[in-house]
Amino acid sequence: MAVSEELFKKYASRFAERVCRIPVFRGEESWVVDISVLHGLLSQLKKEDGFIYLVDISSVDNFGKDPRFEIVYELCRLEDLSHLRIKTTVQEDHLSAPTISDIWKGANWLEREVYDMMGISFSGHPDLRRILMWDGYPYHPLRKDFPLAGKPTEMPDIAFTKPAPLEGGPFITSPAAIAPEKEPHARPAEVVEGGNS
Repeated sequence: MAVSEELFKKYASRFAERVCRIPVFRGEESWVVDISVLHGLLSQLKKEDGFIYLVDISSVDNFGKDPRFEIVYELCRLEDLSHLRIKTTVQEDHLSAPTISDIWKGANWLEREVYDMMGISFSGHPDLRRILMWDGYPYHPLRKDFPLAGKPTEMPDIAFTKPAPLEGGPFITSPAAIAPEKEPHARPAEVVEGGNS
């Protein structure tokens, strides 16, 4: 559900026109916010307007455009299930945004993922380090200039250097002998229809 026009006007006025509204598309409300007011706006949306649930933080590489990078925050107000998307741009020569981990503790790992995969840092973050790639990895794999085939590793003792076989791996299991007894959809048709349990 999209938020009200009044809510947008409140923040557009409060932050001196540094908040722009993107036309609502399929019921999705999106605002573009100047990075200088991002932290204050998100804090007030949580405290004053009930957007207590930070659903996600993601990033976009608009390779070939200026500014190249965007950070996207997905918020939800649980009382009426209103969703609000906040976007801000980050300049390629200054890849940094203020942390919001002091507003939502769950932002900690989400910001670390954006840092790891896209190379955007978050000033004030309590523990900004890679979360998926290993320490010392020199690339950011979600950037559009990163090759789809990947890059060879210089650290064979840390990273996989050969394909991992899937057949017979630890997560491939065969059905247990008791499955037909435990799972109604696996029982023979005559048992299910007869009402036996």
